[in-house]
Amino acid sequence: MAKFSPLMAVPIVVFASFVGLAVTGMYRDDPESLPSAREGQPAPAVVLTEFTGKELFDDARLRDGEVKLVNYWASWCAPCRVEHPNLEALAQEGIAIYGVNYKDQQDNAASFLQELGDPYAAIGRDEKGRMALDWGVYGVPETYVVDGAGKIVLRFAGPITERVIETTLRPAMEKARGN
Repeated sequence: MAKFSPLMAVPIVVFASFVGLAVTGMYRDDPESLPSAREGQPAPAVVLTEFTGKELFDDARLRDGEVKLVNYWASWCAPCRVEHPNLEALAQEGIAIYGVNYKDQQDNAASFLQELGDPYAAIGRDEKGRMALDWGVYGVPETYVVDGAGKIVLRFAGPITERVIETTLRPAMEKARGN
């Protein structure tokens, strides 16, 4: 008969730990959300280069007293193309959306907007992604709800869909109006 060694229990303990982590992850409140250390804090400074032919999004606009969306996007980003009609619809409702063109070529970005429309009240280019790092951007598209004082109320990673607008963005914009 084989003698039991404590080392024989190690694989069982490791496996049980993985199962525990998986089960915990499945029951999070919103499995699609990524945590943001910036929510509830003032947004980092807006430091962008000019997007030729467009009004520049700058730090003063971020803190102008109005609720707004800040949308990080790029012409090479397929989900950005998917969300774009929804951004256009929000802009037509009168919601201020400020664009941050992320690590993109100016000509490609301009063609993207010419083809799909320009929902942005103002826009700037984050050519090297430095501002995105300060904001905690994981990748594009990402959209932030910012209150009038420049405080981040919500960060949403991924494309804006009709469902996201109704269940996530609109409640966050209402909350931002109450701040």
